[in-house]
This record gives sequence, structure tokens and C-alpha cells, in this order.
Amino acid sequence: MKALVIGATGSTGKELVDKLLEDQDYTSVAVFVRRPFGKSHPKLTEHIVDFSDVNSFQDLIKGDVLFSCIGTTLKDAGSKEKQWKIDYDIPADFSEIAIKNQVKSLVLVSSYGASSKSKVFYSKMKGELEEYIKKLNFPQYIIFRPGPLIRENTDRWGEKISIRIIKVFNAIGLFKNLKPISTEFLAGKLAKAPKVISSGTTTLELKSILEL
Repeated sequence: MKALVIGATGSTGKELVDKLLEDQDYTSVAVFVRRPFGKSHPKLTEHIVDFSDVNSFQDLIKGDVLFSCIGTTLKDAGSKEKQWKIDYDIPADFSEIAIKNQVKSLVLVSSYGASSKSKVFYSKMKGELEEYIKKLNFPQYIIFRPGPLIRENTDRWGEKISIRIIKVFNAIGLFKNLKPISTEFLAGKLAKAPKVISSGTTTLELKSILEL
């Protein structure tokens, strides 16, 4: 299979690319990045692109499965409008071109609590993206909704503190649906999913991710 990856420079994306390169079922891995990826491998192709103009390189978005791991925080983006452009517009644009180019499978990293009906901006954005891609009718569409992610060498102190708090509650049997998982663990499940999940739309909450 030929894999396409957006969000390859993020914590989950980096781990995913490593998993795909190690997996013999994936014959090639194409990453779309703003700046050099910093990795060399016989199976890896790096496309440095302008994400604000996806149509300018639409002929490159061809393969068997598109993995969307792209996303940012409100703090890093600077505003809700800028975060929307990264977390919604880019994966939506890629997905629309991918289905036109007959990419059969799309694997989306969404978020726990994603819902278009949510009053929380982030959850609503993720939910609306899920629904938009669903309407594109990919033969195989897999949505991952993990809870908190443990990122190696993260500088997000708020994230570190919240994960520690959740682990304390997990230890006494509370908030099991928010159990933190590592980005490496998640990446392994992402790479595996298109090979073992049937066609149609599948949404994986934390319990299903752990059992995959």
C-alpha cells in the first residue's frame, strides 16, 4: 500500500511515519510538510508544500490511504480562526482531493468528545470535520478519538499536569475513558487500522483503540 501523511512533523505524525516505514505492507510513504522533514529512507518521499493552496499540488495526493494527523493548539495557532484553518481546512481540502484521486482509505486522528453539536470550540471543530469527510464517501473511513496523549519531550506544561491528574484518577478506577496513551502506541494502531478494519465508516473510541 502507498501511504500519504499530513501532520508528519507533529508528535503523533512522526511516530506514525516511523511505523509505516517499518511495516512491510506499506511500500511507500509520502509526507506533505511545510519544511524539510529531517528523515531519509528508501520508502519515504517528502513533498514540501504550501498548505494554503492544496490545489497547486493535487496531482501528488495519490495513493491507497491518507493519514490525517494534522492539528495544533489554540495557543500555538494564536486564534480560533487560525486553528480552524489548520485543524479543519487543511484536512478537509486534502480529503476532498484524495477522494477525487481515488484514494480508497482515510484515517483521521480526531479527539475524544468530538461532536458537531458540542458547545466547546475544539470538540465542535473536530466533530464537523468528521462529518464533512464522511460525506465524501471514502470506501474506508476510520476515525480515531483518543483521549489525552503522552508526547515524548513535550513542552506543554498544562498537558503534563492534566495527564498526571488523570492518571491519579485512573488509579482509583475513575475516568477510564480518558486514560492517556502514548503517541507511539497510537501511531501503531493507526498504521494497523486500514489492514484489519472492514470497509465503511468506523469510529474508534479509547476502548476500541486499546483493543485494536
